[in-house]
Amino acid sequence: MNLTINLATEQDTLNLGGNLAAQCKTKKGGLIIFLIGDLGAGKTTLTRGFLTALGYEGIVKSPTYALVESYLLNHDLNVHHFDFYRLSNPGELEFIGIEDYFNQQAICLIEWPEYAYDQIPPPDLQIHLAYTKTEGRSASLQINTIKGSILLDGMVHC
Repeated sequence: MNLTINLATEQDTLNLGGNLAAQCKTKKGGLIIFLIGDLGAGKTTLTRGFLTALGYEGIVKSPTYALVESYLLNHDLNVHHFDFYRLSNPGELEFIGIEDYFNQQAICLIEWPEYAYDQIPPPDLQIHLAYTKTEGRSASLQINTIKGSILLDGMVHC
């Protein structure tokens, strides 16, 4: 099952992130979510809604230059927000210990994953954000694993 959602406003994008976080909260990590879309399509906004719903109260910005921002939200859940837009060589990810970020206590939200496909595990869920012909955006959620299916099923039935 895949799902497409209309995101008429920024608040809709924040809400999508919050709804996704509500489902992830019960899974306690071990999830990889790719955020795909053009510049300004809402990837970081969705991430902000996600983190806020999990209790994070600080500023959420895209880690374009740092490559990753990590958020320890409680003693057993980490969220890692990656942005590979400015990555010049995927092999550089080995130097930051990329494999250590992907574990059972982590949820990884990855912007611009296409710049690092050979260095990162496949996603449980992909979210394609796009501008629509009218005002607003759309989000197409694509399941890639059983974990992704459980997340999307939970979102549809809440």
